Amino acid sequence: MSWQLASFTLLGLALLGGFAWYERSRPSSRTVALVATLAALATLGRIAFAALPSVKPTTDIVLIAGYALGGAPGFMVGAVAALASNLFFGQGPWTPWQMLAWGLVGLAGAALALGGRRIPRIPMALICAAAGFGFGAVMNFYTWTFTGDHSFAGFLLIEGQAFPFDLAAAAGNLLFYLAFGPALVRAVSRFRLRLDIQWGGIVVALLLLTFVPVARADSQRDAIRAQLHYLESAENPDGGFGGGLHEPSAQLFTAWAVIGIAAAGGDPDDGAAWIERHLSQLQGPGDLERTILALHAAHFPLHNLVAELRHDQLPNGSFADQSNLTAFAILALHAAHAPGIPAAATWLEHQQNTDGGFSFATRGSPSDVDDTAAAIEALAVARAPQPAIAKAIAFLGSNRNADGGFPDEPGAASDAQSTAWVLQALHAAHATPAGVAYLTRLTTVSGAVDYSRGNSQTPVWVTAQALAALARSWQVTNARLVAVVLMWSSERRTGLGGCRWDATTPRSGRGSAPR
Repeated sequence: MSWQLASFTLLGLALLGGFAWYERSRPSSRTVALVATLAALATLGRIAFAALPSVKPTTDIVLIAGYALGGAPGFMVGAVAALASNLFFGQGPWTPWQMLAWGLVGLAGAALALGGRRIPRIPMALICAAAGFGFGAVMNFYTWTFTGDHSFAGFLLIEGQAFPFDLAAAAGNLLFYLAFGPALVRAVSRFRLRLDIQWGGIVVALLLLTFVPVARADSQRDAIRAQLHYLESAENPDGGFGGGLHEPSAQLFTAWAVIGIAAAGGDPDDGAAWIERHLSQLQGPGDLERTILALHAAHFPLHNLVAELRHDQLPNGSFADQSNLTAFAILALHAAHAPGIPAAATWLEHQQNTDGGFSFATRGSPSDVDDTAAAIEALAVARAPQPAIAKAIAFLGSNRNADGGFPDEPGAASDAQSTAWVLQALHAAHATPAGVAYLTRLTTVSGAVDYSRGNSQTPVWVTAQALAALARSWQVTNARLVAVVLMWSSERRTGLGGCRWDATTPRSGRGSAPR
């Protein structure tokens, strides 16, 4: 008997045992309904986060189901979620292994409840992280059964290769539980005690998770895929990127291409490696800031770039006494977990004009959309006072054009780069997003994004910045929908947070990137 046949035989027996156990427990109709709902929630959570490899709320939901409802229901939630979600991702020999892996997560959740004590939030979050590694171990074993080397060393090799993905899954599980786990535990536990549940919020939220992503599948998601494909095809043989197809590689365009590709879940390694080989070309804080952000996005080492950037910080906290360079320095320092952010943020906040906007230079120079958006992102990550951010958001809202896009300068025509900066700034500030439809409409058949209607200048640069914004918007929107489901299921009311456009503000017009 082959390894594959033997493993599948044992796998089939394990799954049959789990299903038989659930059937023999004679669950009530209400328990069956809740198991189905949790399985659907776990399925939709996996689909909603498809853009983030390995990061899914499914494992947390299954573990919580087992913890609150018991072993058999927990096993069923995991097994059904794997089977149902693969109707979207594709069925294959991996499906029964995923069913078993998540079923075992449900059983592990039930084992946690045997002592009868409530597990605090932080330890439970760490357990969810461990469950991510456990799920990965089962799937790594599945991979091992299809290799020619069935030694223990061969299995360890597969474990090592899969470790970054398993680590991402574990980190996602930890964060998901910290965000919504306790609320879901309370909701499901309340059902077990009362044999009842409030379905209204769950049904509405499930409908949101089901139909909102599907409604956008032909627009935003397809645009993201097309843009990613275009950028990947624009890569030069040396691994770098030019401003357009077949143009010489340059630091500016390569860095933004790396950021865009990484944001969309592509492989930015070749571009990041090109950047590493040409670090001697960097000049000034703007180049340093952009390069730090690109290498961080690709998970490459930052070398001594952060120390060089910190050397450029002036005693007043700014970088070159410019709002633009200071805003992007804050983003770079934040990505690198480096000091210097509070002083830079304080200086930047004092450069806000009376109209709420920011200029490229200092207070008193005319405000523009690009630099205001960059300042919002920087102040948001620096946790600056909300009034300053709210005034800046109002400035952006007053310069939105009728086509849904934003211009670089107030009163000018909309362009993709300015709109991309605004979209990212609004997400950073947890505000209502704007500009998604405009960016989607500018995506051409090739996947390149036009700078504006009829203007296709520097398509690699423009596409990279639009892709970074759209991919971020896609991820944040899906994450918020999942959060809505879980908060409604716990019978708690909450807003999505952030500032919103003032209904009385007229909607009439890029944060500038470090050049």
